[in-house]
Parts: sequence; C-alpha cells; structure tokens
Amino acid sequence: MFPLATGQQFGGLPLMPVQAMTQQATRHARRVYVGGLSPTANEQSVATFFSQVMAAIGGNTAGPGDAVVNVYINHEKKFAFVEMRSVEEASNAMALDGIIFEGAPVKVRRPSDYNPSLAATLGPSQPSPNLNLAAVGLSPGSAGGLEGPDRIFVGGLPYYFTEAQIRELLESFGPLRGFDLVKDRETGNSKGYAFCIYQDLSVTDIACAALNGIKMGDKTLTVRRANQGATQPKPEQESILQHAQQQIALQRLMLQPQGVPTKVVCLTQAISEDDLRDDEEYGDIVEDMRQEGGKHGALVNVVIPRPNPNGESLPGVGKVFLEYSDVEGSRKAQAAMNGRRFGENQVIAVFYPENKFAQGEYDG
Repeated sequence: MFPLATGQQFGGLPLMPVQAMTQQATRHARRVYVGGLSPTANEQSVATFFSQVMAAIGGNTAGPGDAVVNVYINHEKKFAFVEMRSVEEASNAMALDGIIFEGAPVKVRRPSDYNPSLAATLGPSQPSPNLNLAAVGLSPGSAGGLEGPDRIFVGGLPYYFTEAQIRELLESFGPLRGFDLVKDRETGNSKGYAFCIYQDLSVTDIACAALNGIKMGDKTLTVRRANQGATQPKPEQESILQHAQQQIALQRLMLQPQGVPTKVVCLTQAISEDDLRDDEEYGDIVEDMRQEGGKHGALVNVVIPRPNPNGESLPGVGKVFLEYSDVEGSRKAQAAMNGRRFGENQVIAVFYPENKFAQGEYDG
C-alpha cells in the first residue's frame, strides 16, 4: 500500500472517527482502477502522477492538496487501485482514460465493487464537462464521458464501418453524450466494438432492445448495458422502440455495400403506396422523378409500379426504377440520391439487375 501516516490523509488533515467511517462507506465510489501500468510503476509514482494531472485538468474539487490519498498496486498483473479524496474527484478521474503514463496509455475504469445506484446518492457519477483535458493531451467526449450504469457496449461491428457510420446508426435514438470506437493501438483499425452513452438516458434500454441481434453484413450486433445484463423496455416505450427499429432497418440498408453497378437504380422509401393511387398525383410523381433523375445522366426510362385498381399491392409498389443509358449516369444517381430526403422520407438507392428490370420483375 502507498505509505500514509497513521490517522492522516495523504497531504491532508487528520481523520476523525466519523470521517473515517464516511471514508469507508464511500471508498467504492472514490477508487478508480488503472490498468496497463509499466513494470517500473510504484505507489509513489502513480500517486504523484495522478495528483498532478488532476490538478492540471482542474479536476480537484475538494480543496487544496493532492487528489490521491492512497494507491495499491498489483505488480504481477500491472494494475492499481487509486483512491481519491472525494466521489466527485474520482468521477473526474474517469476522463483520464487513455492518458500516457511512463510512455504508455493506461486504462482508467471503475473498480469491480463500484455500485452505480449507491454512488449516484454520494455525488456526480460523470466527469465535469469543464475539465481542461487538452492540458494533458486528451480529447473530451471520448471514453471520458462513458462511465455509469447507462454506458452501452456495442459489439459485433463490421470492421469496415467508419466512426461516422456507427454514430449515425446509434443516433437514430437521439444525440450521444459520449462515443468511443475501440481501435488497435498499432494499426488504428477498428476492433469491432464500441461504447456509447446517450444524452437522454431514458432511451438506453430502447436502443439496446432495437439494436441487439440485428445483422450487419456478416456480423450480428451485441448491444447491452456495459455494466449489467440487458433489460426489456417498458410497455410505454414500445411505440418508440418500433419507430427506432424502422430507422435501424433503413440505416442497415444504407450501410450495406450497394452491389455491382448497373444501368438501373432502384429507389426505396421515396414514395408511399397511397401516393400512387390518384392518377394526377401519380403523373406528378413520375415527372418529378424524371427531372430529378435527369440531373445525373441520360435517363432512358422511369418505372414506378402502381397498385391494382382494386387496391391489391403488386411487386415493386413503392419503388422507383431509373434506367440510364450508361453506368456512369447510374453511378452518379446512386451516389447523389442514396440517403437524400424527399419530403419526410429518407431514400435508399441501390443498383438493380438489368435483366430483371428488362423482364418487368420488380420484386428484387
């Protein structure tokens, strides 16, 4: 253990018996786990380093003196438990995840005995948004804001997904407070999993329920609270969940490879079946699509299947097919129209087999 004078805090005042009892009761919320230490690390060097960086980022909230009061190191497994003076300072220390200590980045996490529910009654569970992380070479908004019971683990991500694509998928449920795509330290490539936390914590279970188990390319997502098993959404959240699942279906289609380019582009989510029943409105839609599609190349044909007069839905109803004279035109159209909005609809544009289109098969 880091040597402390009997009955005294490190750099502080003597502890009275009541204070000692309070310290014991809050210890789980005042300790942080630090992993990945170098072999040369010792209690004194860890205590000095974390006290200095806490002061540098403005993370000391318990008054003058050092933030660290105690350090225990497991040299064999290269980790330490660092005890702070206050619950708030321990939460601020969560922003130090990934900081360089003795030449290597270290992990800063909550210890295994951390009780989120109890800790929430003792003080802030998130780092202060006003910390000056740049002073120690860290960026705000990454892993630093990703602690607490509402932190979400997102696993099974295809390696080719970019950070922007993953964020777009997650933000179908609302803006994120923090996001961290875990990458290989040497190559910088995605490791296929990430962590996030939402600004509106009430959507946490909705996002987990909607995303968990869906297929993305050749992968299946595992999405759950990072600190505990997944829980089911409450009944009053079901309508929000259904809407979110629809959004996820759209995002999933948009993130998938769009296939080998052909001269035919198929648009989905551009129009609704009801839009096609009125003859005059149908004519306007065809003309609008002809004008829009013609901006990207020589347009040969526009096909928009309609429902039967008796209301029966036929294959391809709700889709728009744009046939170009060459692949160059269809490439430009697909790139420009995929993800665009027509009214309230977000369009998905994919290439369509020319032989199926020529035979009038619109159900692909």
